[in-house]
Amino acid sequence: MLKGINQWCYPEGTPLEDVLKGSQVAGFDAVELNLNSKGGIGLTMETPIAEVEQISRQIETFGLQLRSLSTSLLWQTPLSSPDEAIRDQGKKVVQKQLEFASLLGADTVLVVPGVVTPETTYEQCYERSQAALQELLPIAEQYNVKIGIENVWNKFLLSPMEMVRYIDELDSPYLGAYFDVGNVVRFGYPEQWIESLGERIFKIHVKDFSENNGFVPLLAGAVNWSKVSQALAKIGYKDTITAELTPYNEAPKQLAVDTSNQMDVIIHYAKKVEL
Repeated sequence: MLKGINQWCYPEGTPLEDVLKGSQVAGFDAVELNLNSKGGIGLTMETPIAEVEQISRQIETFGLQLRSLSTSLLWQTPLSSPDEAIRDQGKKVVQKQLEFASLLGADTVLVVPGVVTPETTYEQCYERSQAALQELLPIAEQYNVKIGIENVWNKFLLSPMEMVRYIDELDSPYLGAYFDVGNVVRFGYPEQWIESLGERIFKIHVKDFSENNGFVPLLAGAVNWSKVSQALAKIGYKDTITAELTPYNEAPKQLAVDTSNQMDVIIHYAKKVEL
């Protein structure tokens, strides 16, 4: 199991070289970059291919892997929007993710499938987002990169059984789940989601959550990491677990070091289960 960290774990504006160096020094195996808005650090919709290839070489220089690519742009251009032009822009975001992931050697992109709002009903979100993904799946196959839909606080896909149905209806080996452990604590038990989703899980995000304090450092919240590790072992998951946390207010570079050590505990749980 590889230990990864998302670019968002570093303060906004942190140079990419500092992200990579900090991740290497903290003992991570992989880094997850994000497709950012114009002017962002690293990858954006405007990044030329030559620069993407340069970033790929830079990642290798630090002895890291890039296993997946994330983005926050789909919150502004959701695939479920009532405006067709906005949906089209969202599809362009995913296409760019797929293209860049292919160039960087990543096998999965994280996609927020849609957002339920006062203007977009649950049923409309379901239908529109599935229709958009249906269009994107041939492109994913072309690039040989999978689309992992993430469970987030978007008022959508609120149970594991529903996410299973949503994925299975699209019936493609290129569509699965990017499961975020901490995001379901308010609504259920992560280990139960993992067992329900099973082999549909392409990648894992880890964060912890406390009802009183919101998202907190790993091992400090309500997640039962021992049970999560047991569930991951049960479904045979051996890929990357990637931390996605908010930087500390003080000494923000320390977050990577602390998180790496906490993830060692989680991985140790998983190894004990495998034994």
